[in-house]
Amino acid sequence: MLATLSDSTMWVALFQIVIINILLSGDNAVIIALACRSLPPKDQRNAFLIGTVAIVLLMTGLTAVASYLLTIPYVEVVGAILLLWIGIKLLIPEDEDAELNASDNFWGAVKTIIIADIVMSLDNVLGMAGAANGHMGLLFVGMVITIPLILFGSAMLMRLMERFPIIVTLGAGLLGYVAGEMAVEDPALKGFIANAHYLEIALPILGVLIVIGFGKLLASRQTPALSTEA
Repeated sequence: MLATLSDSTMWVALFQIVIINILLSGDNAVIIALACRSLPPKDQRNAFLIGTVAIVLLMTGLTAVASYLLTIPYVEVVGAILLLWIGIKLLIPEDEDAELNASDNFWGAVKTIIIADIVMSLDNVLGMAGAANGHMGLLFVGMVITIPLILFGSAMLMRLMERFPIIVTLGAGLLGYVAGEMAVEDPALKGFIANAHYLEIALPILGVLIVIGFGKLLASRQTPALSTEA
């Protein structure tokens, strides 16, 4: 055990995992903040914790199969479509009568956090897996270390969203951009995109426009209905 702790290679790998995870966790913090912004403060904290811990556990397991999944045609296209829908959904206002379905809202936020982060993390875990060099325990420890950083970033974004609602739109747009990037990287589209390089830029931008456009459209249709009920 002491020999392991004194192994400089292990500490370098752990440092690399933490740095990679910090750099790649910006979108994770955005998702957590967006999904939890309408919950009561107590539920926000619980959803932060449950969602983040679940992400760490699932990403550790996902690392073992991520490199294989990314070679399967249309896996990233399906993930991109799912991410587009999540981004659109996050722009739609929830029913004001939250007390009747507080439990549903809470677990719905947790589910959104986990699904979106798993979809977005397929590429991310490959970088961390490379740094861990096959050591799953090291990968797990590295991600656990970054939990407080992800939670702090999410809490800070939540406060900013309350003061500046435009950040909600920008966050949802970010998910659309990530969805477009995922579609570009799908093996099934590689050959086609190789002959049309402009799609590498066009698809992420299209993702932003789809999320914000459809999200705002559906939100505008739902807002009058909520006002009428009130």
